Amino acid sequence: MVTRHWRDTPDGIELVFWACSPEGPLRLSFSGQQAVCFVDRGQSTEGVLPGNSDFTRRPLALENLQGAPVDGLYFRQQRQLLRFRDRAREAGIVLMETDIKPSNRFLMERFITATFRASGEVSQRNNYLEMTAPRLESSDFKPAFAYLSLDIETDVIGGEVLSIAFCGQGHEEVLMQGSADNWPSDLPIRWFADERRLLEGFLQRIADLDPDLLLGWNLINFDLDYLARRCRRYRIPFLLGRGGESAAILQPQQDGQQCIASIPGRVALDGIDNLRSAFFSFESFELGQVARQLLGRGKLIEGSEGKVEEILRQFREDRPALATYNLEDCRLVEEIFQHTDLIAFAAQRAVMTGLPLGRQGGSVAAFDNLYLPRMHRAGVVAHDIGAFHYNTSSPGGYVMDSQPGLYDNVLVLDFKSLYPSIIRTFRIDPLGLAHPGTDPIPGFLDACFSREISILPGIIDDLWKQREQAKRHHDAPLSQATKIIMNSFYGVLGSSGCRFHNPKLASSITRRGHQVINHSRNWLEERGFQVIYGDTDSLFVLLGPEYPEEEANKTGQRLARELTLWWQAHIRQEFRLDSYLELEFETHFIRFLMPTIRGLEKGSKKRYAGYIRDSQGDFQIVFKGLESVRSDWTPLAREFQRELYRRVFFNEPYRDFIRETVTALKAGRLDWKLVYRKRLRRPLDAYQRNVPPHVQAARKQKTAGRRIDYLITLNGPEPTSEHTTPIDYQHYIDRQLAPAADGILHFLNDSFEAIVSDQMALF
Repeated sequence: MVTRHWRDTPDGIELVFWACSPEGPLRLSFSGQQAVCFVDRGQSTEGVLPGNSDFTRRPLALENLQGAPVDGLYFRQQRQLLRFRDRAREAGIVLMETDIKPSNRFLMERFITATFRASGEVSQRNNYLEMTAPRLESSDFKPAFAYLSLDIETDVIGGEVLSIAFCGQGHEEVLMQGSADNWPSDLPIRWFADERRLLEGFLQRIADLDPDLLLGWNLINFDLDYLARRCRRYRIPFLLGRGGESAAILQPQQDGQQCIASIPGRVALDGIDNLRSAFFSFESFELGQVARQLLGRGKLIEGSEGKVEEILRQFREDRPALATYNLEDCRLVEEIFQHTDLIAFAAQRAVMTGLPLGRQGGSVAAFDNLYLPRMHRAGVVAHDIGAFHYNTSSPGGYVMDSQPGLYDNVLVLDFKSLYPSIIRTFRIDPLGLAHPGTDPIPGFLDACFSREISILPGIIDDLWKQREQAKRHHDAPLSQATKIIMNSFYGVLGSSGCRFHNPKLASSITRRGHQVINHSRNWLEERGFQVIYGDTDSLFVLLGPEYPEEEANKTGQRLARELTLWWQAHIRQEFRLDSYLELEFETHFIRFLMPTIRGLEKGSKKRYAGYIRDSQGDFQIVFKGLESVRSDWTPLAREFQRELYRRVFFNEPYRDFIRETVTALKAGRLDWKLVYRKRLRRPLDAYQRNVPPHVQAARKQKTAGRRIDYLITLNGPEPTSEHTTPIDYQHYIDRQLAPAADGILHFLNDSFEAIVSDQMALF
């Protein structure tokens, strides 16, 4: 399934689905569909609308979560249902499942998430196949998407489109204003006399090449939105969809939201959004920086300073050079998608969740897609989102107070997918909560769950098996997509945006998690092992010095195995249930630091460092939550902390290193490492009372973008590109080097101040 669309017509709702098939693009249409919702059988709907011509009411063999029978209300058009819903609310009538789009309901009730088989008569159209009202059923089809990586160059914001490049699967092309006579080149350039003809040529080339997917970097919010706006300026229909259908770039309804690309038959996949969805992390998601980290090369024009000027210069003086730059950006995006297997990940996520291929986020909608059809088969319908409100809330994951120190040999024992395991083990489920039966499983906040009736544990069980199979076949995209959807279920049940939201559900997961971690700590300590920290699903166990690596690893494996068996026996005895809790030996830190909260003796949380031996047998230093992995700290502080910790962990001299760093800083030799980088989250004039440093710097910058690079000078924050005041080196000593160092020096009975003071005493 590539795209899904619906529209109201006089004859009913029309559904249109575009698909990628082995025979080529396929358009599926279903006319005369009805919108449906539900109402309690004892609830009258008379008088809500003038007459009863707009809907039909029929009794059904279904009930609500409270066990009351319901009737179905059927409408010819979706807008009739929504109008009826508004009137019903005014009349105090509670309706159910009015908030499900017709296209989504059509697919979910057939258990179709993304891949399917269509049976029926096929018609040949211009460049695609078409089927009218075919029979659909789920399948395990493996698509081979046709794609193009797309990038545009413009003469600054709001100006003309100068060139459009795309590449994909061996094809490369640049569309550019100008003529071959004036700009001879061996590059695959198509020349156009002006911008209008360039835009028309672009739409025609997309129709000719006919990709399923459009790839890009900030593709929807910039490139496609920009092209749509320029087409509107010339009154050119934005016919980017298949079959000559019009596309639209839907603008965000509120600040912070993204544009949405509605392109019949094609999906726009943005590299930034999809990397984030797959939990990739980079200091900056700028194309050049991500490409350098993943591919080992960057853009042909780097940095923000002078970039626009250079693009305009190339357009004036050397258009083949601009074509080369434009095309290289497309290549970088295509290679990033290939390197990270993002297309396969997006496809697997759609298969797992039933969400449209290009949609980001959507955990609540994914839960509905998986849960509701199974619930309907069980004879139950759900309420609308927001139908119930609660004053209580559920706690987050349990984070144990840490015991700060510099340690030798710390083991990390980790519960494998703890929250999904708890849901499976204790049968935590919305339907099971509503119908607990006579021998329920106790939860928290007086919750009880059925031993016989449940849906969610079965969904997780299916996903779990798929993930294990993906691991065996080294299918990383499927494994990652499955892990993400499984781990999202707790958050969904704890969200007021979920129709099944109930604090009893979320608390029965998190509070059980607290119990599991605490009981596990007690079990370890009863056997003589000290637990120095615990975080949601992990326990940090101290072995101490004089533990050979091989013995430490064997101890970790033994403890994980024995504690898993203990939980199996404990849960069988106390709850008469099979345990799905499984402990893994995750990491052996040969040396490990648990710092204190800055300025206090109390141990910190979610912040630690240590070194391990990786799978290649090399030593690797791991940082969590400390300055060296935080993008809001300067490169100087991050590099300084990494090297200092390495020296301490490996018992190498460190005092001279600290002194040499301070000397180089004051001499101006490290200026290029002093830059702070931060993004503006709001317009500049929105900052009134508390004005952070990056905003102060942005207000001094002539043309401020969303990301601000700045230095701290004797005159306060100044943009890097325009700073005129000397750098305040003391600020970097006090606010960057000292905090980065004292987190570990504290445990050596040393301090940054003492070392630097010794240096100052020499002068």
